[in-house]
Amino acid sequence: MTTSRAAASVAAAALAVAGLAACSDDEPDDGRTHLTVTIDAGLEQAAIDAFDKRVEQFEDANPDIDVETQEYTWTAGTFTAQLAGGTLPDVFVVPFTDGRGLIERGQIADIGDLTADLPYRDDYNPNVAAAGEDAEGDLWAIPISAYGQGLHYNRSLFEAAGLDPDAPPATWEEVRAAADAIAEETGEAGYAVMTNDNTGGWILTTVVNALGGRTDDGDGNATIDTPAMRQALGDLRAMRWEDESMGDNFLYDWGTINQDFASGRIGMYVSGGGNYGNLFTQNALDPDDYGLTILPLADDPNAGVLGGGTLAAVSPNAEPDEQAAAVKWIDFYYMEKLTVQEAAVADAEVKAESGQPVGAPELPVFDKAAYDEAQTWIAEYVNVPVDQMSHYTDHVFDQPLLNEPAVATQEVYGILDTVVQTVLTEEDADIDALLDTAQAEAQAAIDAAV
Repeated sequence: MTTSRAAASVAAAALAVAGLAACSDDEPDDGRTHLTVTIDAGLEQAAIDAFDKRVEQFEDANPDIDVETQEYTWTAGTFTAQLAGGTLPDVFVVPFTDGRGLIERGQIADIGDLTADLPYRDDYNPNVAAAGEDAEGDLWAIPISAYGQGLHYNRSLFEAAGLDPDAPPATWEEVRAAADAIAEETGEAGYAVMTNDNTGGWILTTVVNALGGRTDDGDGNATIDTPAMRQALGDLRAMRWEDESMGDNFLYDWGTINQDFASGRIGMYVSGGGNYGNLFTQNALDPDDYGLTILPLADDPNAGVLGGGTLAAVSPNAEPDEQAAAVKWIDFYYMEKLTVQEAAVADAEVKAESGQPVGAPELPVFDKAAYDEAQTWIAEYVNVPVDQMSHYTDHVFDQPLLNEPAVATQEVYGILDTVVQTVLTEEDADIDALLDTAQAEAQAAIDAAV
């Protein structure tokens, strides 16, 4: 999945359709290329203003291109509907897990000839680039960000529960104990998990990976019924039914769990380590409340941190001039701040002036040296509580990073959603039966995708 797992609203979908109508064939021909690009749904006005300023800078540098924006946030269900209905903007983002399937089915534009000319095309981490490449190695979708999962926690709730926010949990046993203390002392959920829109399977897979397990073996075989899976589900059952430390909402998706965490209703949850920007700009997070640490890893040679990222893609309906304009926009808005000092400073300056976060952690799409250099370019503009994220930033690069399952990823995540929901809502849930069913359904999904 991706740091863009937000809940797209009905209003956002309506705006998407309206945005496409605005740039239809009825629009006068002024000799400019008209391009629709995405802006996250739910942004506060300061973030919108910062985005608009970047659009203005782009249009000044490219007077032959007219940029229009439309609200868009990726979720599995809404993306599928927009793809089928032809209502996607010219430029849109998808998680790494969707890249290969969209390419193989020809559901995004083949911009391989255009991306081949990008100055950093050969600098990508090969594992990152592979998410957007076809079988011949042509880059159809541009990797714009990467993440490794982290444990987000509320420092104020930690303090209220008598816990040290500067010493966050380092094992899953400590996570359980901290969740119990938070729930007991504050009445809020000590720990919460996503369960909806494929996010339940995403987070369950994350924890299984951290315990040394996998959900497939990489050779086309589902591996759902494993000791690591049983441990992950057993821990959830114990926290939910024995400790009663998980609150009362068991239908979270990415957007709603961010909302409740930012409002102080959740002590800890697992999500992408680069999630601070969404929490702040779309959910009014108080920076003083925020803490981030690495995922606890089991003492197992196979244990690792699930990683992923975001691809920028172009609509298959875009004309050649629109495709060229789209690649220019992706390069300008997403990539230059990672590769060009002047662009990095300009982007950071705009964000800082409008009170938007600068300097929140991400994993590099190129290599750590390039990432570290880019961080020095923007050092004077950093305005996020980096000290409160140091348990993550100081150690995440030392953790083994694991790719998301490559085949039928979203389908398997959806299957596991049901497993997580059932364990959290039925005290006597039969985990054996749940895993038997999930194993068969996951294998069928993998077989159908191969």
